[in-house]
Amino acid sequence: MTGLQDRLTPAQIDEFGRELDELRQRIVADLGKEDVDYIHNVIKTQRALEITGRGLLFAGFFPPAWIAGVAALSVSKILDNMEIGHNVMHGQYDWTRDPALSSQKFEWDNVAPAENWRHSHNYLHHTYTNILDKDRDIGYGVLRMDQSQRWHPYYLGNPVYATLLAIFFQWGVMLHDLEFDRIVKGERTFADTKEVSLKMLKKASRQVGKDYVLFPLLTGPSAPLTFVGNATANLVRNLWSFSIIFCGHFPADVESFTQEETENESRGQWYLRQILGSANISGGKLFHIMSGNLSHQIEHHLFPDIPARRYPQIAGEVRAICEKYGLPYNTGGLSKQLGSVAKKIVKLALPWVGTPRTPSTVERDRILQAA
Repeated sequence: MTGLQDRLTPAQIDEFGRELDELRQRIVADLGKEDVDYIHNVIKTQRALEITGRGLLFAGFFPPAWIAGVAALSVSKILDNMEIGHNVMHGQYDWTRDPALSSQKFEWDNVAPAENWRHSHNYLHHTYTNILDKDRDIGYGVLRMDQSQRWHPYYLGNPVYATLLAIFFQWGVMLHDLEFDRIVKGERTFADTKEVSLKMLKKASRQVGKDYVLFPLLTGPSAPLTFVGNATANLVRNLWSFSIIFCGHFPADVESFTQEETENESRGQWYLRQILGSANISGGKLFHIMSGNLSHQIEHHLFPDIPARRYPQIAGEVRAICEKYGLPYNTGGLSKQLGSVAKKIVKLALPWVGTPRTPSTVERDRILQAA
């Protein structure tokens, strides 16, 4: 694998970073009413779907109504988490100064508390994208998703853990903030998680009470069907979110980096790491909306605080810049990317796949490339 610093010359890195900075500034300067109208319309649609879905579940004893109710509620939860919650909490609409679109005030329909998520995702993941032992989204503390992760017999269960994580994804995101793997290693104690745990308990109790107690009881005789309907909608949302997020981070050819490789990183080098450590998913307009435009994960990692609706507009320019500098632009259909992720999950369960990258092996790679 070519070292991060060997991709481009210092002069090219500076020019590369300048071009992406100019692209960012051009989009920021163009933000306005269309962006605000767009997110407000998505929010209205999401709320209408939730009301419709929950209303239909009152007639859950009639199969077509139950199916339609679950479908509407599933789409509502996906929109809330992907196109609204994820993007608003990134600060993509803070410039509007609308309290309803404030990254610091928004709370989503998810057991993971927004405050905890903003730290683990907005700060840790987007600052240290794909840096081993810094970006805790690599494997979410339960999976081996990079061949540089040292193998342990525990990882033989990689496919099982991945399946469970997909099914219970919102719970995995919530528990991610406990940093349980660090507790196992003795790097922190359960006492250190008290503040984070209390926030989790409060938020999870509210979500469970809403979906599995309050709304089922409101439907009277249909309570069991409403309970199952809500559970199904959460499952659909979990599976969809897992698929989109993993396809954006873990297909073949997405790279990871050591801390030594990223020391004293320039702006251009940071941009380069985002491109090499991300992948896109091709699709139509509705697909991109349902993915929260995280189908444009490359553009999102480059510009996480720009409204995601802008990513399809700039994707062509980003790809052209990559081609200009001879850089890969990892993209493909959902089935291709998801298949690539599944193959990696199974492959990395095996002990003979992968070698931990250390400063010495990074230097060895550079020497081999030079030769």
